[in-house]
Amino acid sequence: MSGKYDDIINLPHPVSKRYPRMPLAERAAQFSPFAALTGYDAVIRETARLTDRRVEPDECLRQELDAALRDLAARLDSRPEVLVTYFRKDPRKEGGEYVHVSGRLRKIDSYTRSLVLEDGTPIPVDDILELS
Repeated sequence: MSGKYDDIINLPHPVSKRYPRMPLAERAAQFSPFAALTGYDAVIRETARLTDRRVEPDECLRQELDAALRDLAARLDSRPEVLVTYFRKDPRKEGGEYVHVSGRLRKIDSYTRSLVLEDGTPIPVDDILELS
């Protein structure tokens, strides 16, 4: 069987006398800046990012939260310190995360159904899980 490269197929690999052989890691690094699909890594990272499901409070917890809100409304003039755990919806995918926030309560906005802290942070009442 005679082929196109039969005359060189069994020759030894050429070795340079001037330059040392490049390690495999450096050879591979030559091609790393090339990304065939731009944005693909970002999509993979976003897909892999975990989110929590929103927990629906039961009736007992809902009554406790209502009582705590009434208590805060009565003490609103004294700017009470509150610790709130609430669900913040993720803007990019289904689900979200539970956030713990503390601060002084500035007002309870009945129009938007939210608590507003002194730093301006709005907390939707419907998303509150714990309030103290």
